[in-house]
Amino acid sequence: MVQSETILQLLADPMVQTGLMAVAGALVTRVALRHHPAKRLFGQVLFFAALTALLLYHGIVPYQAAPPETAALQHVFVGIAKIIWWINAAWALIAFVRVFLIFEKQPREGRLIQDLVVGTIYLGALLSVVAYVFSVPVGTLVATSGVVAIIIGLALQSTLSDVFSGVALNIGRPYAVGDWIVLNDGIEGRVLETNWRATHLLNGANDLVVLPNSSLAKATLTNMSSPERSHGVKLMVSLLPTKPPRVLVEAMRDVLLSCNATLKSPPPAVQIKKLTGTSIDIELSFRVTDISRSGAARNELFDLIYRHALANDLKLVPIADDQAAPATMSSGGTRSEIETSRHRTTPLRLLDAVPLFATLTEDEKEVLAAAMVRRTFRKNEIVVEQGTTLQSLMVLRSGVAVVTRAKARQEIELGRLAPGDFFGEGGLLTGAKEPGTIKALTLVVIYEIAQPSLAPLMQDRPVIAEDLAMIFARRMDNERQRSLPESRAVEPGSVQRLVERMRHIFDIKHAGGDA
Repeated sequence: MVQSETILQLLADPMVQTGLMAVAGALVTRVALRHHPAKRLFGQVLFFAALTALLLYHGIVPYQAAPPETAALQHVFVGIAKIIWWINAAWALIAFVRVFLIFEKQPREGRLIQDLVVGTIYLGALLSVVAYVFSVPVGTLVATSGVVAIIIGLALQSTLSDVFSGVALNIGRPYAVGDWIVLNDGIEGRVLETNWRATHLLNGANDLVVLPNSSLAKATLTNMSSPERSHGVKLMVSLLPTKPPRVLVEAMRDVLLSCNATLKSPPPAVQIKKLTGTSIDIELSFRVTDISRSGAARNELFDLIYRHALANDLKLVPIADDQAAPATMSSGGTRSEIETSRHRTTPLRLLDAVPLFATLTEDEKEVLAAAMVRRTFRKNEIVVEQGTTLQSLMVLRSGVAVVTRAKARQEIELGRLAPGDFFGEGGLLTGAKEPGTIKALTLVVIYEIAQPSLAPLMQDRPVIAEDLAMIFARRMDNERQRSLPESRAVEPGSVQRLVERMRHIFDIKHAGGDA
């Protein structure tokens, strides 16, 4: 009984209650909820309110100095209680700042300003403890520390310059984390963070560039990601004047129209920059979603320029060292190769340009070319409706087509087709339906290879069937990832199963007995 009364008296002591409240609050908010910012804020505010009510209930006012007549031991205990209260007040305020920045999705002023706000809160809590616990005049303390502050300021002049430059940059916001910036001295990269001393950039070589904030504040910079993330790119193409300029311009417009990596709005532009007796220089202007996509867009456009030039019989300007030579370079090769290709039929030249048929012999190409059927589609004409099962391989000879899929009353663009692209392999190989509607964006010429014409060739050349299976599997994988972005890439086993199914359908022998 006496022991119970002792425990109750101990629990009734305000210092014990304050200590238990502080320990419980620290364990819950700093340990249990450290990975849950919103719940942590709620817990810290709740414990802070409970601690405030407890101190006021026992007559302890944290934001007032203790009376002079307070006993020494009681003064110590009251001071400890006030220190605990001010620490919890700082934690609750800091948690509110952190959660506010998280709810904003991106830091409003950057990491440096966050640190400054947190530092200001801790400094305010420290000065409050000095004033209300130790009863030291804060104004006198600040005034007497002025000389020390001047000495420290002179010693840290360079560092302070970086700090205040960083504050100015974060408030002015000439760039944000994730933006790509270029300085007047040629340094460029994507902004990773701005801390107390410097700004960190990640350049194109994946190297970390550390720039002092003071130097960055004085530099002239260009933000390649502002006012929007899309970035403009220009590409120069030089062609021989073998055809009227308007024909060349239309061909280059088809190049931009068939590119999947460029933005369609604002529309790309084509402009002739120079016309001489030996060349026509054409500038292609386009935009990409982000500057990091410009390299991929250039690579795709170079490939498309070659394919459209080959389809329209356009000649690329030779390099300087070979201009005096009698053999003129073009998209098709040397002059002798060009003369040879001129005697070949259009289906044969198309088979030469498609990598899928690169392993065929000349006799096999001639047999296949004789069986190919030419089809022409006007602009905006539907080539294939979504859900149609094709029994032929359709190879695009010239023009641009777009593949769209209707889903939930919306039309989603799946991709664009350029000269050399083909479709219909799904229906040809497995009876699969076309995933989308194919529409001509320009005058389109397509050569059709029916299944009876292709089956003997695949029996003799199983590698063609395997290549078609791999292409079809990749397209199915792309379709699945468009519908379910979290889905994994196609597995090799599924491709092998598709190949085995094709071998059975077309009675293809295994590679061991292939020619």
